[in-house]
Amino acid sequence: MKLIKKLSLLTAACAFALSSAPALAQEVTIKAVSAWPEGNFFSQNFEKFVQKVNADGKGYIQINYVGGGAKVMPPFEVGNAVKSGVVDIANVTGNFYTNLLPESDALSVSTIPVQEWRKNGAYDYVNKLWGEKLNAYYLGRSIDNMPYHLFLKKPITKPDLTGMRLRGIPIYREFFQNMGGNVLTISPGEVYTALERGVIDGYGWPVSGIFDLNLQEHTKYRVEPGFYNTEVGVLMNLNTWKRLNEKQRAVLTDAAIWMENLNLENPKKWEEEKKRQAAAGIQAIVFPPAETAAYAKRGTDAIWESINKRSPEHGPKLRQLLTR
Repeated sequence: MKLIKKLSLLTAACAFALSSAPALAQEVTIKAVSAWPEGNFFSQNFEKFVQKVNADGKGYIQINYVGGGAKVMPPFEVGNAVKSGVVDIANVTGNFYTNLLPESDALSVSTIPVQEWRKNGAYDYVNKLWGEKLNAYYLGRSIDNMPYHLFLKKPITKPDLTGMRLRGIPIYREFFQNMGGNVLTISPGEVYTALERGVIDGYGWPVSGIFDLNLQEHTKYRVEPGFYNTEVGVLMNLNTWKRLNEKQRAVLTDAAIWMENLNLENPKKWEEEKKRQAAAGIQAIVFPPAETAAYAKRGTDAIWESINKRSPEHGPKLRQLLTR
């Protein structure tokens, strides 16, 4: 009888151990989306990240990438989808979830490469804030070292946008408005039609990516210099991240760092992109030195004033960690 009882206890203990082990050892699959369509410039590094995770993570972790863009999920709803756990992981810019996390705009004005974030405390500060306010873990940055530019249908001779209608997003809305522009919120997929029909006179856009939507067909000018630093990041639902074991997290982290390093050659790429734009008939507008400096300063002052107003507690600290 005692032997049977001992065997029963042993069996129960083994059963418990086995039932607990799969949560740590079995391969898990997580669901991923991108805020842009598959193959789009802004999805490409993320898709390389997914491929690397699925190659390196066999037996531990796999990503089920269901696609991206409006056909999968409205871009401005992706942040909330991560927060609520509708998806486990997403490729999205902070500019698309400022309604949930006003501080996210700070990532798009970082002048310090993301590689340094992991050394100077910025990465830890960002993750503490993203975790508290968005229930998200900022796994890595898929787009870095890429400025925005103002693209126009007609030329300007000075930093004055009075009377012009421009497509904009929150990150540079104040900047354009400070120059007299009237800023309209238009989704990326509708910019071509807005240009074609004369609804807008121009738009803000990263230096690369206009050819993906054929915007060069209705674009004649690009204002120099570029401003800010386009941010696209890989967010993960914090609950999902916490459920992973050490090995699974390591696969994701290593792939994220690898992905971030893909951006180190970007400055050279943008010179080639500008040549391509020139070949398509897009001319560069360069102001005199004093006006160029004022243009750049106006952009920087506008966004940090906005961030600090919305987040007086975290704005100054983020500026300290993310800029120099």
